Amino acid sequence: MKANYNANEVEQQARQFWQENQSFKAEVDENKEKFYCLSMFPYPSGKLHMGHVRNYTIGDVIARYQRLLGKNVLQPMGWDAFGLPAEGAAIKNKMAPAKWTYSNIDYMKKQLKLLGFGYDWDREFATCQPDYYRWEQWMFTELFKKGLVYKKNAIVNWDPVDKTVLANEQVIDGKGWRSGAPVEKREIPQWFIKITDYAQELLDELDHLPHWPEKVKTMQRNWIGRSEGVEIKFQLADKDDALTVFTTRPDTFMGITYLAVAAEHPLALAEESTNTELKDFIEECRKGGTSEAEMEKMEKKGQRLQVQAIHPITGDKIPVFAANFVLMSYGTGAVMAVPAHDQRDWEFAKKYDIPIKAVVKPLTGDVDISQGAFTEKGILFDSATFDGLTSQAAFDVIADTLAKENKGGKQINFKLRDWGVSRQRYWGAPIPMIQCPTCGDVPVPAEQLPIILPEDIEFDASGSSPIKNNPAWSNTTCPQCGGMAERETDTFDTFMESSWYYARYTCPDQTEKMLDESANYWLPVDHYIGGIEHAILHLLYARFYHKLLRDAGMLKSNEPFQRLLTQGMVVAETWYRKNTDDSIDWFNPADINKQTDAKGKVLSGTLAQDGLPVIAGGIEKMAKSKNNGIDPQTLIDQYGADTVRLYTMFTSPPDQSLEWSDEGVEGAHRFLRRLWVWLDKNQDIIKSQSPLPQDLTAPQKDLRRELHQQLKKALYDYQRQQFNTVISACMIISNTYQKSTFNSENAGLICEAASILLRLLSPIAPHISHYCWRALGFGEDILQANCPVIDENALKQDNIELVVQVNGKVRGKIAVAMDEDKAKIEEIAQAHPKVQQFIEGKTIRKIIVVPKRLVNIVAN
Repeated sequence: MKANYNANEVEQQARQFWQENQSFKAEVDENKEKFYCLSMFPYPSGKLHMGHVRNYTIGDVIARYQRLLGKNVLQPMGWDAFGLPAEGAAIKNKMAPAKWTYSNIDYMKKQLKLLGFGYDWDREFATCQPDYYRWEQWMFTELFKKGLVYKKNAIVNWDPVDKTVLANEQVIDGKGWRSGAPVEKREIPQWFIKITDYAQELLDELDHLPHWPEKVKTMQRNWIGRSEGVEIKFQLADKDDALTVFTTRPDTFMGITYLAVAAEHPLALAEESTNTELKDFIEECRKGGTSEAEMEKMEKKGQRLQVQAIHPITGDKIPVFAANFVLMSYGTGAVMAVPAHDQRDWEFAKKYDIPIKAVVKPLTGDVDISQGAFTEKGILFDSATFDGLTSQAAFDVIADTLAKENKGGKQINFKLRDWGVSRQRYWGAPIPMIQCPTCGDVPVPAEQLPIILPEDIEFDASGSSPIKNNPAWSNTTCPQCGGMAERETDTFDTFMESSWYYARYTCPDQTEKMLDESANYWLPVDHYIGGIEHAILHLLYARFYHKLLRDAGMLKSNEPFQRLLTQGMVVAETWYRKNTDDSIDWFNPADINKQTDAKGKVLSGTLAQDGLPVIAGGIEKMAKSKNNGIDPQTLIDQYGADTVRLYTMFTSPPDQSLEWSDEGVEGAHRFLRRLWVWLDKNQDIIKSQSPLPQDLTAPQKDLRRELHQQLKKALYDYQRQQFNTVISACMIISNTYQKSTFNSENAGLICEAASILLRLLSPIAPHISHYCWRALGFGEDILQANCPVIDENALKQDNIELVVQVNGKVRGKIAVAMDEDKAKIEEIAQAHPKVQQFIEGKTIRKIIVVPKRLVNIVAN
């Protein structure tokens, strides 16, 4: 070893060794317990940010620790390469998305390698590669044949600038998440996969995922939204048609005073041409998003229709309104309104002067609906034959009554809707369907797959999809009749690629089929790591796709991910100035000179460039918009990857936010330097590989006990993934042994400590651990080393120290044998010189001995 720690030199040698020896190449081995560790793969945006670094470091630490335990570890990496951001960047930079994407992948891959992540790079793929998306195209055609795929006109969120459909989550305050343009509702043909066929299983299987965060499971349960209710048919007056609605509150059924339908409902559209106000209202409703959350926030508006409905029990005629709070895509596009018992219905009724009839009251007392709806359950009144029933009892009675008259009955509904997978943009996997004027929609035959997306393209001035304007690509022949036909020019939602990538990693070179038996060896993923922002859609779609693969006979497991860790955000200070036009300029924390008080609290700041004051904006998630990000590359160049890894693991537990601190990074680097100096100083002793002395002195026993106490703590904390306290244990070991003097007589102690310390650190700071392990003669490769074992004998203590109190105040400390009896402990405590000063001349009333902790003498 050299005297000075050169991180770049150490890390380069370690990476070269791993590459030359293919250290992380994973192979099926039925004789070893497998462990599949996976971090959510990145979008190739151009460079890594600290969120990436933290996420992937967590995954790598977990994978390396499991390897230390002797397991057969798979940790792959790839690229979620399709999507709108690449297309937008390509249009902006006048570059084809493929070229932009592949160049970004090359750069980000170099950064990942610099951080020393133990990936099996032989399994790498990008989802934009035809040999990957070929198989999801094939799967789609198989699902179509099974009736699990269909096409229908659907009302969607349309971004007029990005010219694509947006998911509800991509609509923020009625605007596109990227373009900021007001979103429109459009009805266009869309391809859907029947995820609703699996709704109940997706819900039930959440109970079989004990190692998922409860928060994530709750979010998925709410999204699936199972509800038990009653379906009711309302005959339309003077028409043969009926409106069907679903309600979870049939106990309020006799209080219905109006029905509401979506603005796009056929009943509303039928009157659009003869009613100008209704036409304007429908046009207004076409703007804005389609999410329930957005419906809740908007002002409730409506237009009364000419049609009326008939109450199934009373026969009364009920007005029907087109309302902006009803979504055509949810349920039947119609709801029953009971303003006395639903606040939204109450507000609408007040606005449009609709009668409000209360039919449920509290179990004791009267109901008051003058200031708002009574939404609690209770007891029915003014409900004809249902009077006196509790809400719970009324559920069954009303459902049975409607069923007997063929006007409704019990029904289980889900909020979950079928997965719309069509996108109207270019940079995505082509949907493998052909539109034939004679045969209709025909799947592309397997032998013609993949349908390859042309990569050498140019966008026209409109920015619309190049394949939509390319007859040479879209014109084809029908596989069934041989006539002229057109390819589908929509592309897949990018959730399609990310819903099965974890499975393809198990057999990426398989060319004959989608998956092979390797998938059943490696799957399910033992540990999945990613952000909470993917808690609903990505995880739900991946769970669904896994079940599709299982039902197609390709997989045996029911769920894709056994354990899930949602890592916390990386946050940092923000600094800004407000301009005269109220715009804001954000400044990077690295460019700020901070003034602090004696305790280090930041009082103010000035911009280094001009010395003028800036305003502290608080702690926020690292983001380009707030200019508070830290470039990982700069840190790697300055301190080395091990420092960055150590810091991100030490500052907070993985599931909590990490507040960035430049001082913390420097502290992590100092620890590694001190460790290096200590190992270098004692390298001759360590290289001797001396055994432990036969008979340890008392100080040696204390040292070794501390070592194994910290080892026990560290291994426990590795299991519960509290890596910050693992590092704390390593620091304690390092500090303890650095303060001790060693010579050839007790070389075995330092040898053992160095061996344990390097192995404990190896998952977190792998480069320095690898280098020192070899340099100190422990072996060629620390990856082949066994996990350190706790010596229970070392933990035993001959003597323990007890605090001695007199009347509750500490007066001294005594050393007693571990198994000393109570009487002897009391005698030794009273004999302590300092204790005697406080009990002399007093009567001892009692002595309390708390085992292994203290002695309290009560005297007066």
